[in-house]
Amino acid sequence: MMRRRSPRVRPVQAMRRVLLASLAAIVLVSGAAVAAPDFASMQVQPYEPPKPAPAFSLPDLDGKSRQLADLRGKVVMVFFWTTW
Repeated sequence: MMRRRSPRVRPVQAMRRVLLASLAAIVLVSGAAVAAPDFASMQVQPYEPPKPAPAFSLPDLDGKSRQLADLRGKVVMVFFWTTW
């Protein structure tokens, strides 16, 4: 009975195959990552960064006028309320 020898692949050819397969995988994955998502089909709204607040001034408790620009870099909470 004769034994068959498995064909030997040269190391250079094996490296080329691995490199080609890796390159193909990278191209396929990067192509999907570059495409913009279709938000309408997913029924979601894309995130829009907040817009800066408009310039305004309001009187403080002492009656002095305070401008929003004077408080730049600080956390500001503005509450509006009314009676009907």
